[in-house]
Parts: sequence; C-alpha cells; structure tokens
Amino acid sequence: MTWQGWAEIALTLAVAIGLGWPLGVYMSRVWNGERTWLDPVFKPVERLVYAGCGVDATKSQTWFSYAAALLAFNVVGFVLVYAIIRLQGVLPLNPQGFPGVSEHLAFNTAVSFVTNTNWQSYGGESTMSHFSQMAALTVQNFVSAATGATIAAALARGFVAHRGEGVGNFWADLVRTALYVLLPCSIVLALVLAALGVPQTLQASTMATTVEGADQKISMFAVASQLAIKQLGINGGGIFNVNSAHPFENPTPLTNFLTAVSINVLGWAAFFAFGRSALAGKDIRALVIAAAILLSAGATGIYLAETQAAPALVAAGVDSSQNMEGKEMRFGASATAAWAAQTTGASNGSVNGMHGSFMPLGGGIAMFLMMLGEILPGGIGSGIAMMVVMALLAVFVAGLMVGRTPEYLGKKVEAKEIKLAMLAVLVIPLSMLGFSAIAAVLPTALEGLLNHGPHGLSEILYAYVSTTANNGSAFAGLTANAPWWNTTLGLAMLMGRFVPIIAVLAIAGSLAAKPKLAPSAGTLPTDSGQFVGLLVGVILILGGLQFFPALALGPIVEHFQVLTTLAAR
Repeated sequence: MTWQGWAEIALTLAVAIGLGWPLGVYMSRVWNGERTWLDPVFKPVERLVYAGCGVDATKSQTWFSYAAALLAFNVVGFVLVYAIIRLQGVLPLNPQGFPGVSEHLAFNTAVSFVTNTNWQSYGGESTMSHFSQMAALTVQNFVSAATGATIAAALARGFVAHRGEGVGNFWADLVRTALYVLLPCSIVLALVLAALGVPQTLQASTMATTVEGADQKISMFAVASQLAIKQLGINGGGIFNVNSAHPFENPTPLTNFLTAVSINVLGWAAFFAFGRSALAGKDIRALVIAAAILLSAGATGIYLAETQAAPALVAAGVDSSQNMEGKEMRFGASATAAWAAQTTGASNGSVNGMHGSFMPLGGGIAMFLMMLGEILPGGIGSGIAMMVVMALLAVFVAGLMVGRTPEYLGKKVEAKEIKLAMLAVLVIPLSMLGFSAIAAVLPTALEGLLNHGPHGLSEILYAYVSTTANNGSAFAGLTANAPWWNTTLGLAMLMGRFVPIIAVLAIAGSLAAKPKLAPSAGTLPTDSGQFVGLLVGVILILGGLQFFPALALGPIVEHFQVLTTLAAR
C-alpha cells in the first residue's frame, strides 16, 4: 500500500462522480425533451426515426404500455442477435471464417447483450466475426444501455406527476438517450482511445515477431469503437477474451484511467439526471453519497486485501513482498482495486477471470458489491432506479418506527409500492442462491468446474451472482460454454433484468396516479446525513440476506453430497 495507490483510487472515483454531474444535467434535458446544443445535428435524425417507425413521440404511455413496449423491443433484439451469431458463417465481414455458434451459446449471448449483462461464455477474438461484433453486439451495447435509462426517466416522471397516468414515451426515451447521449460520447471516447493506441481496423489479423524471433499471428478488430460504448454503456463484453486486461483494449496507464472512469461516469450521471428530472436535487445527492460510501469502502477493502502477502507464499518461504497474483501486472494493485470496485459496483464487469485470482477477502468483497444490487452506481438508469427502490424501503422502515405513513419526494409510499419494491429486491437472492444451490449438487453442472471444494463453490456462486446482477464478470476456472451453464445463466440474467424493471415501472405508474404533496412537519428529511446512514444500513442488511446464506451453502452442499454418497451405497 502506498499513498500514490490511495490517491489513484480516490481520483478515479472522484473524476467519475465529478464528470457525472454536468453530464447528468445534460441527460436530464434529453429525457425531458428540452433544447440541447446537439439539436441542430440530431433533431432531424430523431424526427426521421419516428417517422420511419410510426412513433408519436408526444404521446405519453401508461406504465403498462411503457413496459409492454420495452419488453417487445427487447424480444426483437434477442431474436436479431440470436439469428446473426447463429448465421455468421454465411454473413459478410467474416475474414476469419468463423462458423455460427451453437444453439445454447447463441441463447446465452443474445440474452446477455440484450440484458446489458455482457457475460461471455466464449473468447471474442476466436468466436465472433466483425459483422457479429458490430451489427449484433455493439448495437445492443447502445440500445440495452438506453433501455436502462428509460426506466429512470419513467420513474422520475412518476414522482413529478400530480394525479396523472402517463410515465412518458418509451420510444422517445430510447431514441433520445441513444442518439443524444450515448452516440456523441462514444464517438469522442473512441477517437481518444484510437489516438492513444487502441486498434481500429477491419483487418482479420497482423503478423508480429516475438522476442524469440518466432512469427505470431495476432487477431485484429475495430476495437476502439466497440470499447468506447462497452465502457460508456456500462456493458463489459469486449472483443477479446480477457476484455480490458488485453493490451489492445488497454495499452497504457492513461487508457486504463480513462476506461475505469468511463465505465461508471454515465451511471453517476443518471443519478443527477434523475434528481433534476424529479425536482429533487438535494435528495438525490444523499443517494449519491450513500452509493459513494459503499463503493469507496469496497475499493478500500479490495486494496487492503490485495496488497497483503499471500499466505501460501509465506508458508513456502517465498518472497511475498509484492502480491501480484490476479493484478493487472502493468498498472499495479491500486489500479486493479479501482477497476474491481468500479466494475462490480457498476452494472457490468470488464476484466473477465481477474477476480478468481484475488485473495479470498478481495474476491468476497467483489461478490458482495454485486449482491447489493445495481446501485453503486449500477447501469445507466437501472442503477438509480434500484437505489430509489432502496430509498422507498428506507422511508418505510423509518415510517414504521414513528407510526407515520412514509413519504418520498412528495409521494406517499403505501403497501402497493412496498410490495413491488420487495419483488424487485427479493428476486435477486432467489436467482443467485437458488441456481447456485442446484448447480452445486448437480453432476452436469459440476463437470464445468476446474476447481472443487470452497473455490469451486465460489466459482458457481460468483457466476450466478454476476449474471443475476447483470454484471458479467467471472471467476476464472468455470467452463461456462455448456448447455447447463449457458441456459441457466441466461435465465438468471432474464430474472435479474426484467423482473425488477417491471416492478419499478409499476411503482412509477402507481406514484404517478397519486397527488404531489408538500412537505409537512412530520415528513422525514431525505436529504440529511441521518437518512444517508439509514439508507446504507438498509442496503447492507438486504445485501446480507444474500451474502450470509451464501456462506452457509458450503456446509449444506457438503452434507448433501455425503448423504447422497451414503444413499448410493
């Protein structure tokens, strides 16, 4: 540990949050249909899209219609991605001659990119053609991120509405977010990354000479453009198998810093955009502080754990002054800690397999951050939406303490909202722990494990935690490209993405129908330090509901296997 390492972690988090504020103001203007400085460029394109699709962007939808449009759009996206990667062998822009992928891998990959999870059961550079990468996966990097933003926009309108029915227009929210926010930001970042040495080419490969003098064939892709939206859309799911640990994606300390900041900056921006759109800037700052406290604590814990001597090396009498196992060797432990905290605190991870080489505490913290849900800051829009769900539960708990009907942002929080909030929250441990418990005792699932015992159980649990949380990072050692894993991990992604989305949109519709209330003497201040503490406590308790049962899975599975062996005899 060094002061430079601590400064690097603090700077990475501070820059992401600091840039998120002005971007959030701009994003709010986009959501609200206000004039922006990009209107002369994109307004004609926006009108053309609406005309071509027959969309009346001025028509507000009920929460049910909004949810139906969202689900229909994602079903079509799933079908298109599935078809493209299954048929890539006969499609253009395939200089490597890659064949179509299997049915179960196509299902998993299509679900993964549609749900903004970007879990990869394959090596991108050896599986997906240029056309599949650009026409299927990169397109979903844009629209799946924009889909998440629509949830926050609709929820903000639910708080602003006074006995209204509509929560906005899904198609307008989707198009405007993709066109005015994600596209220009991605163009700028892609140009910067290309200038810093990230490849951008349609060549199949290039030849290099190794230090031993041998020839080596290196796969080439349009990396910079896909990397930009991968990070800004909080997607993960890069071209290369190891994602941002690959030197083509992340060649220098500067690109490492830029990509670490960019994977969370629009997630933070969505917090500020929600606050401005819901006319609750002070209240949302409390949510930002709560999320920043938890994320900072996670980064601190990982840095402390990963700079300690590895016990196995100490026992072997080996020099363990530098613990570089599982670290990004070029940039050190502090950069790795900042990356790990930001990617597990975000909706998506980008360094696949890295967490599997962490110290036990470091890997456990990464897993726990995902168990908290998409809130630190999570995906674009989906993160702030789930944080508002946590805030609703926090004011409900406070209301029970003082015997008052709780209120949040001028709306009464009643039984319907709390039931929907609990649905959004409880489906997460149901998927994470349920699938893990089944896989831990199923012979078909266990065939995919490189390791057995505690680490093997961690591989299983991490996979379902990551996919349910729509994160996409992985512990190394799990061979997930098999029918059982591709299918069940895909189902976990669907549960973790769309059940909370429907619950949040139903909350938005319920709140929109209620009158807007002025604060009274009995209203709980939700912009105070006390509320931040209450919110952090509620989040940690809900995270503990998953983490501590997960700790008990090991003994339970062990006893089950003993009983099964005895029964077989």
